[in-house]
Amino acid sequence: MNKDYILGVFKDEESLVSAFDKVKEKGVLPLEVYTPYPVHEILEGMGNKTRITYAAFFYGVFVAIGILSFLTYAASISWSLNYGGKPFNSFPSFIVVTIVATILSITILTLLTFSIRSKIFPGKVPEIYHERATDDRFVMVIDKKSMGANTEAINSIITEYGEIE
Repeated sequence: MNKDYILGVFKDEESLVSAFDKVKEKGVLPLEVYTPYPVHEILEGMGNKTRITYAAFFYGVFVAIGILSFLTYAASISWSLNYGGKPFNSFPSFIVVTIVATILSITILTLLTFSIRSKIFPGKVPEIYHERATDDRFVMVIDKKSMGANTEAINSIITEYGEIE
């Protein structure tokens, strides 16, 4: 684990958001911020946008087309049985199966995409910056290299609103 960072530990959301705004005004973007619950000001301020919704949409489109194609092939071309007045292509009966299988596939593929993108895998040793981060403390991790000449100002900001470690 890289030891070239400082931790700002805060007891409440207001002090974290105030310190985050002041640190960002100094031109330094924190490496990471750990909170017990989502803080929208921090999420917007960090500027990390996700594109996983686009991946889920494309997974859904491709899986639905694949499932409908397979069911149509199996019922109409490969194993076409005509019993009880069943139409040659019974497309409406495929809709419910397609919806349920598409939702299941989107869920599994999106989970795999998120896990791969986040580098989460079994056996990975987690980097724990603070033992109470995400329990009841708000922790802001700042890389010392990115602070440059603003080191004293950022240290005073963090000390003013929280604790520095």
